[in-house]
Amino acid sequence: MTASAPVAAYALALGDDALVLSQRCGQWITRSPQLEEDVAIANIGLDLLGQARTLLAYAGTADGRSEDDLAYLRDADAFTNVQLVELPNTDFAVSMARLLVFAAYQRALYSRLASSTDETLSGVAAKAVKEVTYHLDHASEWVLRLGDGTDESHHRMQVGLETVWPHVDELFDGDFVDPQLVADGVAVDPSSLRDEVLQVVRGVVTEATLTLPDVAPEAGGGRRGEHTPDLAEMLDEMQGLHRAHPGATW
Repeated sequence: MTASAPVAAYALALGDDALVLSQRCGQWITRSPQLEEDVAIANIGLDLLGQARTLLAYAGTADGRSEDDLAYLRDADAFTNVQLVELPNTDFAVSMARLLVFAAYQRALYSRLASSTDETLSGVAAKAVKEVTYHLDHASEWVLRLGDGTDESHHRMQVGLETVWPHVDELFDGDFVDPQLVADGVAVDPSSLRDEVLQVVRGVVTEATLTLPDVAPEAGGGRRGEHTPDLAEMLDEMQGLHRAHPGATW
């Protein structure tokens, strides 16, 4: 199936979210707090990579680009992911706070997108719901363990939440979605997910004896190609091999 330009733009944004966070998860391998966590976070990253590959491949049908073209041959300003997923892994608590929020968002999104009138999007979503439910459970366990742990772990988990929270609002900005796609049942209006996502996150944060941050949101702009310098730095690493050896295959 070939995607129309509006559907391709929608698939590209969702695919970029998954691809960038997959790379951030991969950066924890050999650096996470436990050997078991190396395996767990690697599997989470692979789940996200699988979502990204299908979405980018579908987006590329609109103009003949491959998933590799879209992943490896675009500069940062051509990516349309939210800024939340590109934030660096400055602390494990930051990464778990981000995963908690993003997995809650993806679960709400894919639960609804599974009924999309677009067969490719509904197929991706139906498979991904199970994966992101596991991601949410995993992040929740860590937030509970760290928040309700020692004074040090509680403090760092709270700082983690405060680090990612200014970037949460952008998840619910639906300006990048063609309204006709929502009307036709192809896409989901992100603003409709806010209450469900925040209720899930608030429940975990409260049980973890933490406090939901009260901070002003960042301006965002990731969907328009406006990113933090961290994305370009991450892409240098992710794209380096492909750009150095164009056309190379295993």
